[in-house]
Amino acid sequence: MIENLFATHPIKAMPHVDAGEPVEGDIGGEVTLKRVLTAKHLIMLGIGAVIGAGIFVLTGTAAAQFAGPALTISFILAGVACGLAGLCYAEFAAMLPVSGSAYSYSYATLGEVVAWFVGWNLVLEYLFAASTVAVGWSGYFNELLSMLTSATGWNFSLPAALAAAPFTYVDHHIVATGAFLNIPAIVIIAAISYLCYCGITQSATVNAVIVAIKVIVILLFLVVTFKFINTDFWHPYIPPNEGGDAFGWAGVVRGATLVFFAYIGFDAVSTAAGEAKNPQRDMPIGILGSLAICTILYIAMAAALTGLAPFRELNTPEPVATALNYVLGTVAAGSTASYVLSGMKILVVFAALAGLSSVVLVMLMGQPRIFYTMSNDGLMPKPFGKLHPKHRTPYVGTIIVGLIAATLAGLFPVGVLGDLVSMGTLLAFSTVCIGVAVLRRTRPEIPRAFRVPMYWLVCPLGAAICLFLFWQAFKTLWPLLIGWTVLGFCIYGFYGYRHSRLRRKPA
Repeated sequence: MIENLFATHPIKAMPHVDAGEPVEGDIGGEVTLKRVLTAKHLIMLGIGAVIGAGIFVLTGTAAAQFAGPALTISFILAGVACGLAGLCYAEFAAMLPVSGSAYSYSYATLGEVVAWFVGWNLVLEYLFAASTVAVGWSGYFNELLSMLTSATGWNFSLPAALAAAPFTYVDHHIVATGAFLNIPAIVIIAAISYLCYCGITQSATVNAVIVAIKVIVILLFLVVTFKFINTDFWHPYIPPNEGGDAFGWAGVVRGATLVFFAYIGFDAVSTAAGEAKNPQRDMPIGILGSLAICTILYIAMAAALTGLAPFRELNTPEPVATALNYVLGTVAAGSTASYVLSGMKILVVFAALAGLSSVVLVMLMGQPRIFYTMSNDGLMPKPFGKLHPKHRTPYVGTIIVGLIAATLAGLFPVGVLGDLVSMGTLLAFSTVCIGVAVLRRTRPEIPRAFRVPMYWLVCPLGAAICLFLFWQAFKTLWPLLIGWTVLGFCIYGFYGYRHSRLRRKPA
């Protein structure tokens, strides 16, 4: 029984994979997904997943409540932590170019039951994160409609009953809000699910366009606002501690734990390994390249925002717009600067919509591919493993994931799931770090296109940091995570364990 639970997936050195070569990670070695993605596509997918709500929302909270101007240090610390996990993901993704991400890596190193646990937690990261971000997208879309109403005098705004969730979560109880349905959140998920259904090439192309838009707006924001930065706002750079984790070095560290979650999603690049043209070379480039670019943009935005307005003023849901409003208050009305800054506000809203759209896209693209891999292993029902005969996408999983995500986004604000999303992700990160160290000891002979430098230090350090951050949220949300875990193992016990292809495979 115990041996069955911890049986590991067969693993061997993967041949060089190129477009059209029939190599995939299931036990049968069947031809599956279409390999069309290049390193540029993978970098774009990583940026699309990471640069979203974090850069437009989280920076303000972290600066105002914890780190002050030293938020730049917080982003550096968080970037280092993600970099450790990213190195481990890069080694696995280049060695096992399959679509299951941390689930597949755990199956190959730590056993089936651990793989199921990780795969079930990845549902938190991808499925529920897509719903949560879609709700945020709805908020920015409503803001855009309000701006159009103000500019034209025509009423473009949706009725409140059709633009908000009918239920919310207050004091551990679900409470009705009086709204009917969050239609914009449902529409964006439906549109992106259809895009994912149509094919990986179309999805990657649209994502690349979206990423280009939001990165251009961010760079334009940095250029336009550069001359308005007041360096006096950076002093003191590390505000004196006000007790607990409010400012001081304690606040910088606490800020790092908060902004760490802004990086969640870079691992979604690994779910596209089964569709990469040359995964041995391109997966490390995609994972580490997107991490490096996002870290630079985050640090630059943190420095700009804390230089444009006093950091305590940034504690709003829209810190970028708040900083622009502060600067607008310092320039003459009707001046060229006021018009430029006002135009920048409009672009920021568009960039936020683009940023959140790409996050939803990458999440809705990743989850069906994890289900697809789990289905091929027998741990999920067979329909999840079906590919569209024309588009060669896991279309059944895409439809099911889209329906569930749209339901969650349309009915709930799902804010309570935010920490659960982060907890599931951190468990996956730590498992991947441990898996690299285990496989280095148990299977050192396997060729590795990319190797984690000083794995004996990087792997345990990455796992320790991720588990430390996981524990911060687990202390208060342990009932929810345990409930989710129990539900997952019930599914595994009644279905996955009985249908595992690995167990049916003769020794």
